[in-house]
Amino acid sequence: MLNKLQDFLKSLTREKCSFDPRALGDPVAVKTSWTPAKGGGSNFRTHRLVTMSPERVEFRSSLGGKLFCLVFLIPGLAIMVLVPFSMYSEGKLGFNTETIFPILFGSIFALAGGLMLYFMSRPVVFDRRAGLFWKGWQNPERMLNPETLKDCTNLGRIHALQLVSEYCSGSKSSYYSYELNLVLQDGSRINVVDHGDSAKLRQDANALSEFLGKPLWDGI
Repeated sequence: MLNKLQDFLKSLTREKCSFDPRALGDPVAVKTSWTPAKGGGSNFRTHRLVTMSPERVEFRSSLGGKLFCLVFLIPGLAIMVLVPFSMYSEGKLGFNTETIFPILFGSIFALAGGLMLYFMSRPVVFDRRAGLFWKGWQNPERMLNPETLKDCTNLGRIHALQLVSEYCSGSKSSYYSYELNLVLQDGSRINVVDHGDSAKLRQDANALSEFLGKPLWDGI
């Protein structure tokens, strides 16, 4: 009960300190949504901005993000390998609960860790030479119709960068997650990254703002 009361008081404080986009003096900022573009998040840094060349920067998964995924992936794979080996050595390997349940349990862990690592490692690219932003494994430069990609846009359409926060409340823990979005000329948004380290995200957002020559709207 006390934890729920604390979470409620924190949410009230956050609402009172909400950002007023009118202070930016930009009509696009006023019609842009200032709620999270992507629900959920993490309480640690999952991505970092990396300079690949003078004309290209990328957000890549952080060491902490990779380790988080490996916590699920490695034990899952270990169970899938070691349990059948142990059962075989004892002459118990077969279609039985002692063999199937541990392998199934390990498979679930390995699959969860593998999927998290796959999606967390997706390229998030800003390429001034190509004049494009994209998020994903498909390179739009090699596609006939790059406009079909969901998270892809011409850099010229980017009006500003936006930082917003989200209060994530769970049964065991609550935290703030912070996200960086692209604001397009029509006020629509594309999420870039979101994680729990506001200082590092703000630092990366400022560097990206200089790289793109676009203003940063800091709503956190």
